[in-house]
Order: sequence, then C-alpha cells, then structure tokens
Amino acid sequence: MSDKKDKKMDPQVEEPVETAPKAEEPKKKQKKEDKKDDALRAQVAELSDKLAAEKDSYIRLMAEFETFRRRSAEDRLNLIASAASKTIEGLLPVLDDCERAMEMLAKSSDEAAKEGTSLIYNKLMDYLKTQGLARIEAKGEVFNTDFHEAVTQFPAPSEDLKGKVIDVIQTGYTLGGKVLRYAKVVVGA
Repeated sequence: MSDKKDKKMDPQVEEPVETAPKAEEPKKKQKKEDKKDDALRAQVAELSDKLAAEKDSYIRLMAEFETFRRRSAEDRLNLIASAASKTIEGLLPVLDDCERAMEMLAKSSDEAAKEGTSLIYNKLMDYLKTQGLARIEAKGEVFNTDFHEAVTQFPAPSEDLKGKVIDVIQTGYTLGGKVLRYAKVVVGA
C-alpha cells in the first residue's frame, strides 16, 4: 500500500504516456477528411459543369422555340395574306365587268340601271380599298415595267407622249403595295 501511496504522492514519478498513437490518429483523420473534401470538391465541380450544360441547353431550346413561334406566326399571316390575295384577284374580272357595264349604261337612258350598277361598283371598290387594293393609274404616265405591261406600241400623237402610256387596255391593281395585276397598256413610240 505504501508503494501505491508513494506513486500517487510522488510528483516526480510519472506514468508512461502513449503519445505516438494519439499523434497519428489526427493525421489519419485529417487525411481522410482531405480525401473527402477533395471528392466533394470534384463532385461539386462536376455538378456545376452539368448544371452549366443544362442551362445552356435550356437557353438554346427556348431560343429555338421562340424562333419556331415567330416563324409560325409569320407563316400564318402569309397564308392569310395569300388567301386574301387570291380571293381579291378572283374579283378583278367582276370589277372589269362593272366598269364595262357602267360605260355601256352611260350611253343608255335607263337611270335606274346606271345608278344600281354604280352603287354596286362603288361598294365593291370601297370594300376592296379597305383590304389594301389600289388602282394603278397609267394613262399619261411614263411607261414603267414595274407596273405596266405593254400590249402594243403606237405612234405618239405628240412628241411629249413618246415613251408614255397612250391608252389603258386593262386596269392594273396593287394589293398592299405589291402588284396584283399589271396594267395592260398601249405605249407611244
């Protein structure tokens, strides 16, 4: 017993301390944590790259969709304009017939027929004008291949009518600024 007391009381006697294994444990833990950190960093970098690729893909898809939507809207408008153009083009012979009828009725004494034909023609022209139809004024104008189709050349009655439209055989029309039907004209030579 005294031996035990001496050991407890004697401050100079030290118990052996195992320091080497304890020093290695934090290093092992540190290495394991470093490996885990490196693995996590690599995983974060990989996920960041994947996220960037997905964002890029998403942005490209959205741009493609917007382009598709815009093209679809343009195509729809072009289709509607084309259909309207074909319909109005089909009505041009009716306008020609109305003009011929009004010319013939001008020589007649039947006022009711003149008035009725004029009323129909004016209503039809007013509606077609709201749709963008415009008459190509040709008589007396300089011959222009953008708007006129020369049917024949005729000697000009005066020097100032050379190269100009002397007579209109068939009226031309534009629709929305585009030629729907060229004016068929006689040009002074």
